[in-house]
Amino acid sequence: MDTSRVLRTTGTVIAAAGLLLSGCSSGGSGGLTAVASSSGRAGVSPADPAAVTAALRPYYEQKLSWRDCGVPGFQCATMKAPLDYANPGSGQDVDIAVSRRPATGPGKRLGSLLVNPGGPGGSGIGYLQGYAGIGYPAPVRARYDMVSFDPRGVARSSPVECLTGRAMDRYTQVDQTPDDAAERALLVAAFKEFAAACQARSSRILPHLSTVDAARDMDVLRAVLGDGKLSYVGASYGTFLGATYAELFPRRVGRLVLDGAMDPSRPAIDLNRDQTAGFETAFTSFAKDCAEQPDCPFGKGDPKEVAARLKEFFRKVDAQPVPTGDPDRPLGESLATTGVIAALYDESAWPQLREALTSAMDGDGAGMLSLADSYYEREPDGKYANLMYANAAVNCVDQPPAFSGPDEVQTALPSFEKASPVFGAGLAWASLNCTYWPVKATGTAKPLKAKGASPIVVVGTTRDPATPYKWAQALAGQLDSGILLTYDGDGHTAYGRGSDCIDTSINHYLLEGKPPQDGKKC
Repeated sequence: MDTSRVLRTTGTVIAAAGLLLSGCSSGGSGGLTAVASSSGRAGVSPADPAAVTAALRPYYEQKLSWRDCGVPGFQCATMKAPLDYANPGSGQDVDIAVSRRPATGPGKRLGSLLVNPGGPGGSGIGYLQGYAGIGYPAPVRARYDMVSFDPRGVARSSPVECLTGRAMDRYTQVDQTPDDAAERALLVAAFKEFAAACQARSSRILPHLSTVDAARDMDVLRAVLGDGKLSYVGASYGTFLGATYAELFPRRVGRLVLDGAMDPSRPAIDLNRDQTAGFETAFTSFAKDCAEQPDCPFGKGDPKEVAARLKEFFRKVDAQPVPTGDPDRPLGESLATTGVIAALYDESAWPQLREALTSAMDGDGAGMLSLADSYYEREPDGKYANLMYANAAVNCVDQPPAFSGPDEVQTALPSFEKASPVFGAGLAWASLNCTYWPVKATGTAKPLKAKGASPIVVVGTTRDPATPYKWAQALAGQLDSGILLTYDGDGHTAYGRGSDCIDTSINHYLLEGKPPQDGKKC
């Protein structure tokens, strides 16, 4: 199985800015809840296009120059946005890379459907060209121009740069469950080195990477695409981006689907603990299934027994890493844990996880390393996509860090380990990353209501590992026009993952404008 495809086509990039996680819901900062711009002020772009300020008007009225981008059926363009929305007349801009696939027909064109895979840090263009633009239901692609963009700081859009490839290799191997003061010091040093590298290479853009900034970029994009209202499908962190847009521009909300929802009212430490519990729930599902399979490396037993055997495996590779074929990157506890978590996002990856764990227990860690590499978006040549760097940069500016230092992590460890005996310690320590970030956070946790917006469909999966179901319940309840659609199943996000009930409900909403009944379950 191509694990990288699984991770990149189902919105499974989590928003953990820590050493272990990096792509889809909470984590190092838990920074998923900013509602202030990089200047510290709430978004001020008015819903009335006539009220767009003179300084912003050139951005809203720019014309995109579409070109072939080397992928059949897709076009690409570059949009300009102000670096600082508090001072849009400064002449300092960021480049926002955009891609689209025009509506294929038949049927009346409904405008643009903007899609976002999550992160923060996930490439919207990669998601569009690799999945959404060719894999979304045909009736939707027939009537919408499928559009996405790399948010500021991500991939092709004025990207954040931090560590070199070799330095990132070392970073991903640092012990994330320190056993003593010396190991804690090494972990703190790794976080500080990461932050310092980002500041050294990306200081210009770091203060201007909040989710509010990205949401304001989306409104500029909506305007230059010629759409009066925004139609949007956001997965994982993309739900927070979409909800933030709705809060800032409620009258511009068209048909919004928020799949694998975040809860913007949760502070960082609570987001991180919630996600820790979510991974425990997902692992329990995996463990139950594994015990029924002939190739389960843990043999028979209930989930607690399987968890104990996995923890023992982690303990062994922590003490004696397993060879992987790369002498510089043996499989230690950090990479092994990341590999397991990567496969928990989608149950279709469980067979590969069983095989990789079996091989690792037999002395070959290559399969587990491959899973971890897919999660970190590391290429065979040793280069990393900037997912991890953008992820931390957005999270750390969106919300204050979960902890002020190692002592607070140590105090919180019991609550994290209660949430997940398997992953709790690692996820608690991962939450320390933003403590050392060079840019002060500008946002805070608070509910998003989007008063006056059209109906917004919020989708939650009951056993989602990265965005726990209760977050979808919370967001749907906060939004004045929120409608909760539930998928009783495993994996991260629900749309386009095999449920006819979910897909039919969302397709009907996108094509006809009729949302499902609030509380509908599939």
